[in-house]
Amino acid sequence: MKPFSIGGIQMHVSANERNIPLMKHKIDVMCSVYPWVQMVVFSELSAYGPLTYYAQEYPNNDELEFQEIAKRYGIWLIPGSMFYKRDGKIFNTAIVINPLGEIVGRYDKMFPFYPYEVGVTGGDQFLMWDVPGIGKFGLSICYDMWFPETSRTLAVNGVEVIIHPTLTGTIDRDIELALVQATAATNQCYVFDINGLAEGGTGRSIICGPDGRVLYKASTGPELIPIELDLERVKKSREDGLLRLGQPLKSFRDRQVAFDIYEKGRTYPELDKLGPLAKPTRLKEIEEALASQYPGNNMQQPGI
Repeated sequence: MKPFSIGGIQMHVSANERNIPLMKHKIDVMCSVYPWVQMVVFSELSAYGPLTYYAQEYPNNDELEFQEIAKRYGIWLIPGSMFYKRDGKIFNTAIVINPLGEIVGRYDKMFPFYPYEVGVTGGDQFLMWDVPGIGKFGLSICYDMWFPETSRTLAVNGVEVIIHPTLTGTIDRDIELALVQATAATNQCYVFDINGLAEGGTGRSIICGPDGRVLYKASTGPELIPIELDLERVKKSREDGLLRLGQPLKSFRDRQVAFDIYEKGRTYPELDKLGPLAKPTRLKEIEEALASQYPGNNMQQPGI
């Protein structure tokens, strides 16, 4: 058995104030009540909320505060993510801090939630790191998981635990829960998905094991979620098959097909027919009906 304990923190996130003092308090409580926890994970954009208005300069002192508290408790710390201003662009970036208080990597969300996460630039580099004596971990942020290529890339590079900070406050949370479970099963790994509350999401964080089964699903209130994982289960699933049945990673390795849809420079005529990546609007027929009912009103659909 290779046990490793992760504490997820599902907490209220404000969109108009700095949430870091509350995050530090939650870490204090987590490490006091559950001193055996070895890694602490927060939700996406938990530090400042979901508005790019509060994007921080890079580098900044917030990272130093997180580094100090990770070192004090001797924990791995992934404090969600925050918007960073870098090279004239805004990125949605998560950091990974080791128990010595050192930043071992930064990850820019690859797939901003367009067309809603306006003005955010996607990253193009994966982040994977080793926890000595335990196993290999990787990062994925929220909408990234909707693109299975991201998780599969982590898995084929040996990642055994995908840490997935998310901010889902929309009506598709049930779908995302299914995606987390499917990602764990098809990649035969743990997925540790932490959502926020209030402006940070609707909660219902979820942790799934390498057989796709749900280990824990949170409610819609504040929670500390300490879970002990056994990474030997990942090795066993990948070698013997999920529930001793399907072996998707081996089948992917041994495949005969070349997926030419991924060739560099490939165009997608059928997808081009779908139109631009833009927010849906009212149907033209509805607009015309409203205009005929209220002539001269010059109604416009409100922006979001």
